[in-house]
Amino acid sequence: MKSSTLFLALLALVSFAAAADKVGEVQQVAPGVYFHQGDIAKSGHCNHGWIVFKDYVLVVDANFPSGAQEIIPKIRKTTDKPIKFVFDTHHHGDHAYGNKVFADAGATVVAHEGVLASMKEHETGAFGGKPGRWEFAAKGRPDVKASKLHPPTLLFDKKKVFEDGQRSVELLHFGMAHTKGDGFAWLPKEKILFTGDACVNGPFNYVGDGDTAQWVKTLELAQKLGAETICPAHGPVGTKQVLIDQIAYFKAIRAEVAKLAGKKPEEAKAAAPAIRETLLKNAQIQRYVGQFIDSQIEKIFIEMGGEPFTPKTAARDVKFELPVVAARPAGPKAFFTADFK
Repeated sequence: MKSSTLFLALLALVSFAAAADKVGEVQQVAPGVYFHQGDIAKSGHCNHGWIVFKDYVLVVDANFPSGAQEIIPKIRKTTDKPIKFVFDTHHHGDHAYGNKVFADAGATVVAHEGVLASMKEHETGAFGGKPGRWEFAAKGRPDVKASKLHPPTLLFDKKKVFEDGQRSVELLHFGMAHTKGDGFAWLPKEKILFTGDACVNGPFNYVGDGDTAQWVKTLELAQKLGAETICPAHGPVGTKQVLIDQIAYFKAIRAEVAKLAGKKPEEAKAAAPAIRETLLKNAQIQRYVGQFIDSQIEKIFIEMGGEPFTPKTAARDVKFELPVVAARPAGPKAFFTADFK
């Protein structure tokens, strides 16, 4: 890596680390609206959000079981109202494997219908088939091994609204992005948007279950809501600029991969370091460049008609390992699984 690019990368790393120093803290982003940045480096935990209504609480993302167990006492410190609903923004383990913890506490799990469809596709062991993602995750996570998959039971198609006369939260689906079932939680009065993994704030974009072309379109539709505060599923809370930057990152990396049209897989793979260098020079999006970039380039290359860098194997069809990516020294690896198609 050239010294100038290395400097930019280090600068982005320092800036991101400084912004991420509220890991584990409860932040009130508006009266009765809370954000909690999960410790992805040590525990693999996603971020949480929760909204306090007149008679109950709606939680955004169930996390892994250990994340659910960690956050419930913190929610209790902000309100004594019952946790009536937990919203899975998508089906991945760090967002939905904690469902049973919340269900046991009396909550109903709500999600876009694509979340249940994705679970039936990938969580085959829970639906009477061969071992799937849950069973793989349980091999490395005691919290998963000690729990059970609890699919969402309250489903919606495009929109579901929770309101009590004083507060309104809209659960919205704009199309495929990070997964086929991505959902957003929108607070129109407060102009706050909880984005799930469709929009993150740092090097956390896993693309194996998504479609980056559709992803951009979905984020642009979400952008039309006019959110002023973005609560991502990974990384610190931010302004509307987070959504702008996330869109810019996907457009930039897709533009670079498009230049590889007609190349052989090995030629496209060899171009990855140069693409990384180019993206790191862009101050707006450099914080999104991380360990996932090679798989991002491969996925986009395939979307654009190219061949996989590595031929599929039976093992690869079953799982795709994701080491935690963090802007600070990483602790133990946390994994969830995903088919890389």
